[in-house]
Amino acid sequence: MTSCYIPKIFLRVTIQNQICVAQRGAVNKIIQFRPLCHGNIQHILDPSAVDGNSSPIPDQQIREILEFGIRNVPSAFNSQSTRVVLLLRDSHKKLWAKTKSILKGIVPPDAFVKTAAKIDKSFASGYGTVLFFEDLVIVNQLQETFPTYKEKFPIWAQQTSAMHQLVIWSMLEEAGFGVSLQHYNPLIDEMVQQEWQISSSWELVAQMPFGIPVSPPDSKESKAVGDRVLVFE
Repeated sequence: MTSCYIPKIFLRVTIQNQICVAQRGAVNKIIQFRPLCHGNIQHILDPSAVDGNSSPIPDQQIREILEFGIRNVPSAFNSQSTRVVLLLRDSHKKLWAKTKSILKGIVPPDAFVKTAAKIDKSFASGYGTVLFFEDLVIVNQLQETFPTYKEKFPIWAQQTSAMHQLVIWSMLEEAGFGVSLQHYNPLIDEMVQQEWQISSSWELVAQMPFGIPVSPPDSKESKAVGDRVLVFE
C-alpha cells in the first residue's frame, strides 16, 4: 500500500486555531489539516493555460484563504513580515497589461512574441493574482534589535515569504484553481507601488496568478535526486 505520509508538510498551528477554523464552514471545506502525500505534491504544478471567466469558490473565500495563510504560517523570530495583495477582475487584468507593456520596451521584438503569448494565455487570462511582499520596516527593525543575525534577516524574510506562497498555492489548488508563481520584479515594482498605492516599505517578492486550469503543465526536466538529497545515520 502506498504511503501518504512521505513527504509530510504540516502547518504549525495551535489547537485553538484548528478549532477556530473548523467553526468556519466555508473555509473548512478547503482547509484540511492533513499531510500532503505524493499525489498532492505532484498536483501543485503551474498549468500552461488558465481561464478566468469563472471561479470554483466565492471571492470572499479566496480572501479567507489569504487571511488564513497570513495568520497561521510561521516566520523567523515571529516577524510576521509577509504581506499579500489580492487583485481581481479589472485590477488583475491591469497588472498583466501593464507588465506586458513594460516588457515590450525591454524584450527584443522576436522574443517578445513568445513572452506576450505566455502572459496572455497563462497569467492575464486567469481569475486573479496574489502579490507577495515583505515589509522591510520589520526586517530592518530585527536587524537593529539582533545585530548578530543582521545579514540573515533578509534571507529569512524570503524563506518566510516562500512558506506563505506554498501554503496559499496549495490551498488555491485544493479549491480548484490552477496556480503559478512568477517573478517580474524588480521590473514592475514601481508600477505596482504607484498603481495600488502600496507602501514603499513593502518589497515585491512574487506574483501568483490563478484561474481554472484548461491545459496540463508543461513537462519539466528533473535532475537526479541522489545528487540533491544526503542522508546520514
